[in-house]
Amino acid sequence: MKIMHSIEPLTDQVSCVLTIGKFDGLHRGHQALIDKTVSVKNALSGSSNGEEVIAAVLAFDMSAIMLLSSEERRKRLKEAGIGLLIEQPFEPSVITMEAEDFVKDVLVRKLHVRAVVIGEGFRFGYGRRGDAALLQKMGAEYGFDVVSVPQVMYDGERISSSRIRSLLKEGNIEEVNACLGYSFYITGKIIHGRRLGRTIGVPTANLIADPSKLMPPNGVYMSLSDVDGREFYGVTNVGTKPTVDGHFIGVETCFFNCDEDLYGSDLSVKLLRFTRPERKFDSLEELKEQIRNDQQEARRYFHL
Repeated sequence: MKIMHSIEPLTDQVSCVLTIGKFDGLHRGHQALIDKTVSVKNALSGSSNGEEVIAAVLAFDMSAIMLLSSEERRKRLKEAGIGLLIEQPFEPSVITMEAEDFVKDVLVRKLHVRAVVIGEGFRFGYGRRGDAALLQKMGAEYGFDVVSVPQVMYDGERISSSRIRSLLKEGNIEEVNACLGYSFYITGKIIHGRRLGRTIGVPTANLIADPSKLMPPNGVYMSLSDVDGREFYGVTNVGTKPTVDGHFIGVETCFFNCDEDLYGSDLSVKLLRFTRPERKFDSLEELKEQIRNDQQEARRYFHL
């Protein structure tokens, strides 16, 4: 997958099927847009008369903190069949562009769109003056199709990134996962912690989340982790480890049935259920007892 960090012209031999949005999280609504973009691209590729047609995403990055880190988003889009990702900062030159100019200068002249895939209520251009009707009118003039995808709903409400962000802030991880269409996860390399877990009989794997990723509340979660392609059930603490020193901020996971040294391995931790808030214990013995209780609860949850 090719990645652009701003909108640049495609070569004359390449055209695209494009979908446009913020794409923070690639939730179920975004997935519907992506799937349609890829399917329309596949249909057009068979009748392109030798011209290369690619599936493309124009993502306006409006926030430095997202539900997916940049690398996580890139990986998911590539796996979904996207051939071009344009990570366009939401800067003044874009914000002040009139809708008609955006169509002519960006969609037609630079990106050579064959089709544009949009969601219901899609707006674009300065003051959000552009809409589906304008796109269809200009598409007829410049020779591209406009494909509208219905909204994706959950529990009677439209799925949106803002809704998922609110649920995540509340620690409602199960509804977050239902809206995302996959389990919220945190990725990184396993790093050395203070190795205190091994001294109290609870070896753990530590990672530091990408600073661009929106994190859930500090606390304990039931989790399913992937370590270099192997899956482990476990219990994960997100936060500062207040009983130990109160300064370490990260993701610490105790795997069931695994006591290997996994330092340096790639780790992806899926959070499945919030168990309890992070708290400071008066002693290591009290901490050990709470860890045993957390593990027992998780084993019941996983039917282990």
